[in-house]
Amino acid sequence: MKKFIQFSLLVFIFASCNPEIRNAIDEKKFASHWYQGKAEINVFDLKQMRYGESRKGKAVMIFVTEDFSKSKQVKLDDPSGAGADAQKVLKLNMTREFITGVYPYTTMLSVFTPIYEEVKSPKLVTSVTEWCGQSFIQLNWKNNAYQAQLFSYFEDEGDQSVKVKAQPEDELFNLIRLNPDLIRTGERQLIPSLIYQRFTHNPLQAEDAVISKKKFGSAQAEVEVNYPDLGRTLIIRYTSSFPFEIISWEEIQLKEDGEKEITSAIRSKVSMLDYWNRNAKVDEVLRQNLGL
Repeated sequence: MKKFIQFSLLVFIFASCNPEIRNAIDEKKFASHWYQGKAEINVFDLKQMRYGESRKGKAVMIFVTEDFSKSKQVKLDDPSGAGADAQKVLKLNMTREFITGVYPYTTMLSVFTPIYEEVKSPKLVTSVTEWCGQSFIQLNWKNNAYQAQLFSYFEDEGDQSVKVKAQPEDELFNLIRLNPDLIRTGERQLIPSLIYQRFTHNPLQAEDAVISKKKFGSAQAEVEVNYPDLGRTLIIRYTSSFPFEIISWEEIQLKEDGEKEITSAIRSKVSMLDYWNRNAKVDEVLRQNLGL
């Protein structure tokens, strides 16, 4: 309790000195859920469209808070000695695993979003691995834009450096978890999902999008993102009260012939777990309990 009071005091002091504080964060509720020394592990039953067919698989969303370096944009080894360079972030690590014929696909997305500061997520990373090769994207927010580095085994893509000034779609998952009110509706320019970019090989650039919200009774709500020029729609459903848990998401792609390809993920398990301390053979039962 003493540590919680000390931390809350530091947050109050920080808020008093910084005009870009996120006023939507309820510190008492937030700390009770996210500062337990555990991560929230969400397991989803995945139906992933790839090469024109739906593939069954698993998706995992791991949400956890970390101390992050503003200057280096990496996790801090010594937060107490970092001073003003330290910031609290909500980290999302999201994986998808599915099979295409004889060979497997594994994707991973990482998004680091400041909890208390009203600023862009400083870093996003995506990797895609399968038997043909690997692809990797990293976005760093510097000099008022995302500095993106792209690496691919495809000749046409090769190694690239791109500058993009827009909000990342992938950040929306973290903003929902902080408070859905942080997501502004209406016409926006967004960077489409980095996994979508890897699968479609579209240029990494800002695209016109329309964001809307919808409530379902008293317990659930949705954020919908529509890209008119891409024929792409993302729908994220979540609980409408704290901690705003992600229940499902759906990606809809309209093809040139008018048909729709739908990727969907529905949550099957959720657990608060200090997984980094659970790496012994006896801990494998925890993975089984998660349905993995």
